[in-house]
Amino acid sequence: MAPKKRPAAAASLASKKPAAKAKAKASVVSDDAYSHEPEEHFAAPKCTSGPKAVLPTAKPKQVELPLRSTALICIDFQKDFLAEGGFGHALGNDVSKLSAECLPGAATLLAAARDAGLAAIVHTKEAHREDIRDCPAMKLNGPRCPPQGLRIGEVMEESMGRLLVDGSAGNEIVEEAKPVEGEKVICKPGKGAFFLTDLNKYLRSKGVSHLIVCGVTTEVCVQTTMREANDRGYECVLVEDATASYIPKFKQAVIEMVSSQGGIVGYTVETAQAVADALKKASEVAAAAS
Repeated sequence: MAPKKRPAAAASLASKKPAAKAKAKASVVSDDAYSHEPEEHFAAPKCTSGPKAVLPTAKPKQVELPLRSTALICIDFQKDFLAEGGFGHALGNDVSKLSAECLPGAATLLAAARDAGLAAIVHTKEAHREDIRDCPAMKLNGPRCPPQGLRIGEVMEESMGRLLVDGSAGNEIVEEAKPVEGEKVICKPGKGAFFLTDLNKYLRSKGVSHLIVCGVTTEVCVQTTMREANDRGYECVLVEDATASYIPKFKQAVIEMVSSQGGIVGYTVETAQAVADALKKASEVAAAAS
């Protein structure tokens, strides 16, 4: 007995269903994977010509920094984290030791980077808008926040102004690490310097592929920024004596994490002076060759 034919309408419906599913699936792939050019979010290609600063003692191995595509980034050297009456103090930390631990190294790096004429020098500060709209509720008044009176946007000490708010006295960068004319200052509302900022766009405009990193605190804003940079393809070098944490074992843990597994986040180097000497030597070699 011959099989019965399906009604024309049913056959037509059946033939359309797989096509509809295929079309929907293709649409999802297009929206998720191809709505932008991923390369636009990557670091600039490294400069293959010109002087290179060599750091033979870096971990996990030697690293070369092309002066023409290397930037120094100084993270959150602001009174809010380094002085009493600031946000670090509001969290219950002893802020007295941080300055002595990392600011001499930071000053050494800044002087060397300026003399070497690096591609860029960037300063960040954790700084919210006056209306605090760039601070999510969880961070502003969530269950893990400090008590009222010690929260972002509030005033702990009159002389420091509102905590972590741009324009407040406590939000200023300390004298030892102050930016000079021509250096970029990034106000970031989060821990990472790439979140809701134009940092990546700026670095790409300067042709930056490598970052020398210093700042506070090592395990929070410094590490977060390095991981964000790593995702975008920047080669990062963390300078150990130009970064600090309120909790020393956290700093040491980050140093070990950064250079572990072949340098999964980047490189580390012990002293700012080693970086300064390498930058100076590269500049002298370049000057002699010109």
